[in-house]
Amino acid sequence: MTLFIIAYLGGALTILSPCILPVLPFVFARFDQPFVKSGLPLLLGMAIAFAAVATLAAVGGGWAVQANQLGRDVAIALLALFGVALLFPEIADRVMRPLVAMGSRLLKSADDARAKRLPFLSSFLLGVATGFLWAPCAGPILGLVLTGAALGGASVETSLLLLAYAVGAGTSLACALLIGGGLFRAMRRSLGVGDWIRRGLGLAVLAGVGAIALGLDTGPLTRISLAGTSSIEQSLIDRFHLDQQAGDARRSAVVTGDSNAMMAGSGMMMASGAGGPAKKSLHVEGQIPSLAGAVEWLNSVPLTAEALRGKVVLVDFWTYSCINCLRSLPFVRAWAEKYRDKGLVVIGVHAPEFAFEKNIDNVRAQVRDLNVTYPVAIDNDYAIWRAFGNRFWPAHYFIDTKGAIRHHHFGEGDYDESEKIIQQLLAEAGAGNVPSDIVSVIALGAQAAADSKDEQSPETYVGFRRAKNFASPGGVAPDARHAYALPVKLDLNQWALAGNWTIGSEAAVLHEAGGRIVFRFHARDLHLVLGPSANGQAIRFRVLMDGKPPGASHGEDADAQGVGVVNAQRLYQLIRQDGPVTDRQFEIEFSDPGVQAFAFTFG
Repeated sequence: MTLFIIAYLGGALTILSPCILPVLPFVFARFDQPFVKSGLPLLLGMAIAFAAVATLAAVGGGWAVQANQLGRDVAIALLALFGVALLFPEIADRVMRPLVAMGSRLLKSADDARAKRLPFLSSFLLGVATGFLWAPCAGPILGLVLTGAALGGASVETSLLLLAYAVGAGTSLACALLIGGGLFRAMRRSLGVGDWIRRGLGLAVLAGVGAIALGLDTGPLTRISLAGTSSIEQSLIDRFHLDQQAGDARRSAVVTGDSNAMMAGSGMMMASGAGGPAKKSLHVEGQIPSLAGAVEWLNSVPLTAEALRGKVVLVDFWTYSCINCLRSLPFVRAWAEKYRDKGLVVIGVHAPEFAFEKNIDNVRAQVRDLNVTYPVAIDNDYAIWRAFGNRFWPAHYFIDTKGAIRHHHFGEGDYDESEKIIQQLLAEAGAGNVPSDIVSVIALGAQAAADSKDEQSPETYVGFRRAKNFASPGGVAPDARHAYALPVKLDLNQWALAGNWTIGSEAAVLHEAGGRIVFRFHARDLHLVLGPSANGQAIRFRVLMDGKPPGASHGEDADAQGVGVVNAQRLYQLIRQDGPVTDRQFEIEFSDPGVQAFAFTFG
């Protein structure tokens, strides 16, 4: 229940946000109509449309975004006609006549003061059109709900949470309409300016349509902070531990933390060895669920739970840009090779964190480059993830020959104990001559174990939905092209941009050559998830550490002069300090436009 209350309060706070300004004229245009028959259904339609569109956008992928854009275009046209009808009532009939099914009834009943037919329905449809256009500033509460929808999938709870958010916004708008409408009606009675108010609202509607069509509702307006709503929302989340509740209830994808595991939901990191030591008697934790949700299989024909009976199975949830997954991968590969002839089947379930990891060609290339030869299920819809009730990258599930899940381990570490579990399950299955020794793994580059004792910098996202500690003057301008500058000084774990960038929900995209990213960090290793330009053009870069080329402290994806190339969407190791680990200032400058920057990780 707390989740729904906080979602409602987050929506109510949008009245203080500048992103609500373009839709206010559509609401106040109904001031001269009875609230119950006009204002209320308009707000109800707006809330339902927003909840439906937001749910589809979060879980439906690109097709839903395109469908929503089409809906926005239609809504812009309808509301522009609505504004014209307010300005010029005498031509309203002529304007509305071609829109037989939708436009005529909507506009005629909404804007002809003498029309009394279907007032509730017409206002509701007008609200639906407004709901297609409304793009609230993405504060922490809405961001938490939307990322939860993306990872948890479509559900009644997701839609109800979004509806609660929209109802909260509708409540504050209803209060504004009731107060403002009363003022307008008083002016009309005392001053006789009803026609002028009507025409003024018509101009305001057209201005709102123009602002939305130009993208001002998702661009410049989001940079104006009228009342610090983001800080208020974040305090509510912290006060009620909303992010942890969301993770427990829906396994949402708010992912932050240290070097051991990425947790989808609470944002808290599991310590190494989260699964505990091997036991003499491993309890049954459940049965292996269906694997039918995979959209494609690599290195294998599609596998089923039934076909795996008689085999000991290790299921490894991973995603290829996850540093924690990469550091555990050498052990998983070694186990697959060592115990394959003894009856072990390793299945990698690739559950993407970023949108580019849903590209099967990207996954196929990384599976090849990372030398993953065992079966990989592409879980782009998180169907297998949800079937297991999983919440972590990486996560290992150990399954016996009867299909029973006998053990699990979340995160990095405890590799010796995990291997003993495999040996124990193989012995139970009657496999002969099961080795009792432990694999010795030599991992290089980003796959090498982290230096946890000296790691003081957390995983940090660049996209505005999960960005923290951003220090460029003026803050983030979400989804808008903006010239960023560096601050005079960065504190530890602060970062900033310089140059012309657009910061989207997942990544920042550079528009002009010479753009830079600077981060003050404390760790042995620094990694950055990057991608080339949208057309696939490689991006040249140069890395500096404390203003100088890294020399012997360069990572595997840069040379001693700090020079490298972004040619694929993946994780790049840019720094591996070869001396004492202290606070350092990292800087990367891009020689070409178009680079995509997603997230920093450390080790």
